[in-house]
Amino acid sequence: MGSTVPHEEDAMLEKFLCRPCTLEQFRASPVGPHLDRFAAALHEVGFKRQMGASYLRDAVHLGRWATGHGIPIESLDEQAIDGFRSHLKACDCAHVGRGSHGRSANRVCVFLEYLRKAGVAAPAVANAGPPRSPVLYEFEDWLRQQRGATAATIRAYKRWVSGLIDRLGEDPNAYTPQALRAAVVALAAGHSCSTAEQVVTATRVFLRFLAVGGRCSLYLIDGILPVAPRGQAKLPRYLTGEEIDKLIAHCDPETPTGMRDRAILLLLVRLGLRAGDVRALQLGDIDWTDASFRVTGKGRRETRLPLSQEVGDAILAYLEHGRPKAHFEEVFLTVRPPWRPLAEAVSCLVARALRRAGIESRPRGSHLLRHSAATAMLHQGGSLPAIGAVLRHQSVETTTQYARVDARLLRQVAQPWLEVAPC
Repeated sequence: MGSTVPHEEDAMLEKFLCRPCTLEQFRASPVGPHLDRFAAALHEVGFKRQMGASYLRDAVHLGRWATGHGIPIESLDEQAIDGFRSHLKACDCAHVGRGSHGRSANRVCVFLEYLRKAGVAAPAVANAGPPRSPVLYEFEDWLRQQRGATAATIRAYKRWVSGLIDRLGEDPNAYTPQALRAAVVALAAGHSCSTAEQVVTATRVFLRFLAVGGRCSLYLIDGILPVAPRGQAKLPRYLTGEEIDKLIAHCDPETPTGMRDRAILLLLVRLGLRAGDVRALQLGDIDWTDASFRVTGKGRRETRLPLSQEVGDAILAYLEHGRPKAHFEEVFLTVRPPWRPLAEAVSCLVARALRRAGIESRPRGSHLLRHSAATAMLHQGGSLPAIGAVLRHQSVETTTQYARVDARLLRQVAQPWLEVAPC
């Protein structure tokens, strides 16, 4: 057994396990040669003793099961994980706790991912699925290279354009305004107004791509009318100043979660950032000397925004006392290990904050705070062009919708009725 004892600098199992007999058994197991470095990876992303030990136990369990079924550790893949998942349902292996089968299956997936990153197991084989249209690949490349679209925008457009091609075929010469409108209606059926807007926008952008390449007429785009803006039907919803203060006050400044949430909420409600702006914000984007920060918004357009004292103090408090010591450039990370940048959680974070503060509001997503920021700036005397610059609107008409929440403000932007001289 002496050969299984690692060098002192590699002995990371001791971070999670303390019993000598357990350490010896784990290092002598089929996955033993990989456990210390797996433990180091878990420790690096913030796993505590109890949780890290669970991951190590499940990795050992997987290794023993795989060896018993003639599967080398180097050959572990999704099919093997599925077999292990089936084994868990009727497992009576010795030295295995009676924990959640689902959690054990998830934990061994993390171990498999580690083995792949370490070059031990073969990379995952991509699921080919049904063959994609060549024009869809070209459209994706055009969006990225010519339009500077983000990955999220490309995914959204591809989803609807793929459905369009399925209904109309790959030959743009066969497209007619009537067929396009029928396909758009079918794709948008049963969805919300905002989703219908996405379908129309994706279709119009796709037709523009085809027209630029000479594959269809520009007039086809005119056959797809935009969805009537929701601003014409209802006013933007927003929080009052008192509700905003209450929302911020309910973030606990003594906890990492509270410090992170407070900084995010202030970015949303004071500067009107979008959820994607918050997720993408990186440490290098902030210029503390100049009290400003860089935002890369829609179309990858870069803008520098002022960093107010209140917002800057909140971000600094989070960076110094609440942010995990993890090697990511993104400012905001998850609070529980494994630490990683926020994915799609900003709107959920806002909804939780509203519930915590006892504020009843529909909708409850991050855009509610963007609307609140615009309305607050108007109430404080900000001009529409200045507010549009902060919100990075491309058209003043988009900013003007916020003036309709207040009759006094509306009078300031309303166009006077033209006088007509008597005949």
